[in-house]
Amino acid sequence: MADGLHASARVALADPTAMLDRLCGHFTEHAAVTRRSGGARFDGPFGAVELDIADAALGISVISPNESYLFVVTSSVAEHLFEFAGGEAVALSWQGDLPTEARIPYFREAVVRSAHDITPAMRRVVVACDDPAHFETGGLHVRLLIPPPGRAPVWPKVGPDSRVIWPEGEDELARRVYTIRAIDHVRRELTIDVVLHDDSPGSVWARNARTGDRVGLLGPGGGDVVPADWYLLCGDETALPAIARIAASLPAAARAAIVIEVADRTEEQQISSKAALEITWLHRNGLSAGSTDLLLDAVRAIALPEGGEPFVFAGCEQAAARAIRKHLRAERKLPKERHLVAAYWRRGHSDVHDHGE
Repeated sequence: MADGLHASARVALADPTAMLDRLCGHFTEHAAVTRRSGGARFDGPFGAVELDIADAALGISVISPNESYLFVVTSSVAEHLFEFAGGEAVALSWQGDLPTEARIPYFREAVVRSAHDITPAMRRVVVACDDPAHFETGGLHVRLLIPPPGRAPVWPKVGPDSRVIWPEGEDELARRVYTIRAIDHVRRELTIDVVLHDDSPGSVWARNARTGDRVGLLGPGGGDVVPADWYLLCGDETALPAIARIAASLPAAARAAIVIEVADRTEEQQISSKAALEITWLHRNGLSAGSTDLLLDAVRAIALPEGGEPFVFAGCEQAAARAIRKHLRAERKLPKERHLVAAYWRRGHSDVHDHGE
């Protein structure tokens, strides 16, 4: 395998061929899977996996460009290997470049510095972190780990087989995915904006956040925006932090059309950028979130520039995200690498994390 960080394991199984088939069937949705006699290879965004069958065992070799990605791959392979093994006892021990301590490489603890409302339905929480640069690249989103009220946090750790061990019972953590709106390297702070739309753990946390509260952060993840000369950034209020962060990062030579659906005028926010912006606000005016075609209709009405390198980012309710993704691919013929469409939530459900197909 090529240069990078490596990890390997050999697992004795009653039927390694059946396990190989199940792993290939699963990972074909997440990576390019190449089958061969007695083995397979997975090539994905976090690295490559080689699988080989010999002597009633499955050999696993992983290579990834960095420690975090290596853990993502080995942990995912381990989780699915145990899941697909059913009741069979499995002994899995990795060798190679994984960290020796039982820590998740992309976990960081943060402490609340301040919290305040920036609109009637959006609350800003600023947290301090010793390593804010860690969240600069690799995606816009983090998984927020919220400890139970009144209890000291117990953070997840890593077992010897690379699976994550989550605290349970009274120490169980609530998990929600949010965008980092801004990173302040001088003050070592991260800004997280939370929509206060229900009584979900994330909304409750944001409403009650107090200076000194501890939270965990896993990430970043969720896909990156690629360089382009013209951007369409669109979404509902849940995507507003991501849209604002993307806009702030654009160079002066870029142009961007921004379309954001919110409840009404009181939910509009200032969006700053060096790029030339054309901003359109869509108001539901009393209609519930996720119940209209305002965003889809607006995307359909926008003309993509002829030639050049466009890029489309969209974040919204799941049904709307699927419709926008289908429109971009089927009707606009936009290549997959030229758009990132994320389902930030699902109407009638408290949580969904489809951040970017």
